[in-house]
Parts: sequence; structure tokens; C-alpha cells
Amino acid sequence: MQITVSGKQVELSDALRERVSHDLTGVTGKYFEHAQDARITFAKSRLGFHCDINLHAGRGLTLRGEAEGADAYAAFGKAVEHVGKRLRRYRRRVNDHHRDMAHRARPDAARQIVLQAEPEEEREAHETETALAPAVIAETKMEISHLSVSEAVMRLELADQPAMMFRDVKSGVLNVVYRRADGNIGWIDPGA
Repeated sequence: MQITVSGKQVELSDALRERVSHDLTGVTGKYFEHAQDARITFAKSRLGFHCDINLHAGRGLTLRGEAEGADAYAAFGKAVEHVGKRLRRYRRRVNDHHRDMAHRARPDAARQIVLQAEPEEEREAHETETALAPAVIAETKMEISHLSVSEAVMRLELADQPAMMFRDVKSGVLNVVYRRADGNIGWIDPGA
């Protein structure tokens, strides 16, 4: 597994990098043998340090864990525990999903584009004029997998994403699951 440890305006020691590599390899090896790469980012926060872990576990499965602590070691310890807890909770479902993937159609390709939001003052000024196109901040390639609703919700929670598009296994129709403002999960099924 390729592990990238970086700091945002923070100097990282070799001992911290070694501990991150050792602990993360241990957690992923225990629960998920074929993790591909991980990006760990440390930054200063109001409580001390913030640690963000993004783990690409393979075939569209992404895990995210984040935590804050008094020092970088404490923040990482909480974040890796968060990732381990998610892997432990969904281990059976992930294994069932991978066994089932061999019998499913290949995922579709898609683009995810992040647009810059306009400040409120500019938005009001553009309401009377012709609206200008917003600036593109990021553009990434992604897969639209063939999943059941429960598998899509699992992936949404594992990746800690606000929304996820998938193709329903039974109907073949594009669906969306998303995290609602009240904390519940919403499901948009245009085929219903």
C-alpha cells in the first residue's frame, strides 16, 4: 500500500511518519487486505491538530476518517480508530459485495466537477444580468457502479460523502443516495 503523509503548514517528524505507516498498515491489513493507497494530512486546528485520512481500498471503495487532538499523535490515533471502526462494522458487507461484483456489469464512467460558489453580493448582481458560468475548481473521473441501495448507502457512509450516484442492480436505472440535513439518508429513485 502506498501511504502519503503530508502537513498543511506543519512540520512532520520521521517518527510520526513511521507510526502512521505502521498503524495504518496494521488496521488495513487486519480488516482489508488489498488497500491500494492512503493520503494522511495533518493541519493545525483550534484544539491542536487535525488529522484527515483518505484510504482508497480498491474498486471504487473509499474510506475517510478525521479527528482532532491535542497533538498529532492523538489526532491520528482517533482518526485511524475511526477508519478501523468503519472497516470492522462493514467488513462482512464489503466481503459480500466483492464476491457479488464478479457477476455484475462493469461500472459506467462519469465526471465529477466541483464549481466555485458565488458570494451573495455577486449572486444578487447577476440576477438582473445574464448569469456567468462559475469557475471550475476540480474535475475528477469516477465510476458509477451497479449496486443495491444498501450497498450504495454503505459506500456513502464509508467514504463520508454527501451524495453518491449509482445504477440500481435490479432496474438498471440511475439512482442517488444522499445525506440529508437532519442526518438521515435520502434516496432518489426515478424508476419508481
